[in-house]
Amino acid sequence: MPNTSAAAETLALQALAWLVGNEELLPVFLGASGASEADLRSRAADPEFLGSVLDFLTMDDAWVISFCDAQGLAYEAPMQARMSLPGGAQVNWT
Repeated sequence: MPNTSAAAETLALQALAWLVGNEELLPVFLGASGASEADLRSRAADPEFLGSVLDFLTMDDAWVISFCDAQGLAYEAPMQARMSLPGGAQVNWT
C-alpha cells in the first residue's frame, strides 16, 4: 500500500465499512469513540475521524487479522495507513 494520505483514507474507509458490517464490534466502537451512527455517515470523509477508526481497529490483533484477511491486506497495512493520517505520526521521545 502506498504511504499517501489518499490511500490511507481509502483503507480507513474500508475499515469503517468492515466495522459497520460487524454486528458485535460496531457497538464497541461506538461506545469507545462516543460516535453515533449519524457520525459514521457525516464524518466518513474526515481524516481525523478515519484515524480514530484505525486507532480502534489496531487496539486488538484479532481485529486487525480479521479485517486484513477479509480485505486481502497485509497485517501491517492498517498501522501504516494510520501513520499517514492526522495524529498518526510516530512520536520520537529522544
